[in-house]
Amino acid sequence: MTTTKFTTLALAAAALLLFADIKVTAQSATTSVFATGLKAPTKIIVSPKGNLLVGEAGSGPNSGRISIIDSTTGNRRTLVDGLPSGFAPPEGDPSGPSGLEMRGRTLFVVIGAGDGTLPGPIPGTEVPNPNPSSPFLSSVLSIRLSPLAEDTTQGFTITAADQTSLLTRGFMKLADASGNELIVELVTNFRNFTPEPTPDLLTNVRASNPFGIALRGRILYVPDASQNLVWEVDSDTGATRALVSFGPKPNPLPFGPPVIDVVPDSVRIVGKSLLVPFLTGFPFPGGSAEVRKIRLVNGANEPFIGGLSSAIDVLPASDSSGQDQFFTLEFSSNMLANAPGRLSRFDNVGGSRVVLVDNLITPTSLAQNPSTGDLFVTEIFTGRIIKVHLN
Repeated sequence: MTTTKFTTLALAAAALLLFADIKVTAQSATTSVFATGLKAPTKIIVSPKGNLLVGEAGSGPNSGRISIIDSTTGNRRTLVDGLPSGFAPPEGDPSGPSGLEMRGRTLFVVIGAGDGTLPGPIPGTEVPNPNPSSPFLSSVLSIRLSPLAEDTTQGFTITAADQTSLLTRGFMKLADASGNELIVELVTNFRNFTPEPTPDLLTNVRASNPFGIALRGRILYVPDASQNLVWEVDSDTGATRALVSFGPKPNPLPFGPPVIDVVPDSVRIVGKSLLVPFLTGFPFPGGSAEVRKIRLVNGANEPFIGGLSSAIDVLPASDSSGQDQFFTLEFSSNMLANAPGRLSRFDNVGGSRVVLVDNLITPTSLAQNPSTGDLFVTEIFTGRIIKVHLN
């Protein structure tokens, strides 16, 4: 079973906070804490209206949330609360909303593994959970907002009855105190797990863990960080197919298993290709993580940016001269040493690397303000958003 050992980093997060500057200069960037109090933020995007939308894994069963953050003030409002979530084995990490993409007033939300599986009787194994917190774990939902909902809402809440409505009718309709409405529909519901029997445990399974989303036309691309593949999902019909699967990599270290999972954990669209970062599994060898390029024409994939450690996001951008640039985000520069995360910039493919920030604490996702060029980084275990100003 794939494991990212998020909890290992969580234990170090409090200690790292003691040493993390609120204002930091690292190469050509300065940072500041922009927002706090989020519930395990995993993904962040900029809406067409210029707000930050943040997917939060929550703090237990069905506590997933999407927040609206004012990109100027950092003030937070709730968009939707009560989304499917749970504690994922083996470490009991929060798992819920794990991917966001927006088209017009329709927000697509990926729901991660949650508690769809339970720890097995043998270390490193998992078994099906007969009573998961929600029937919509490992799924993609669409949320259609009424015209003023993003501007004025103080929050919608999904209840157990609402989830039942979604299960029986295929949609649910919610209203807030201001009269705004939203309609939630199920786009697709992946299997919570696939069988992976071992000689010692025939009931062993491998969980699903969709973790990210990108949209091109009507097609959604969803990486699965546990199944090690990228799904192609028709947003109109919900039809799915595996676009590309990634095999394990040889373990270059003298300890741990002979091979390691690649763990694709985000996706971006560049032209007619996808960029997919790999976190890699235990023992997290430094320099073995990468960003790969998947060509949508034929599904071929190739190295794009290499030499990374626990890569968790990539963001294409351009400077004022039009030179191609790519920001990479690493969950940790050394997972086994509980080292902080790192934000870097690559100028052109294979070009120079500039480390912009090297003291991020469990970062998971980044977005860029198209007006100012500022970057925003979510930190899952501190509940913060860090603002990065590029000097």
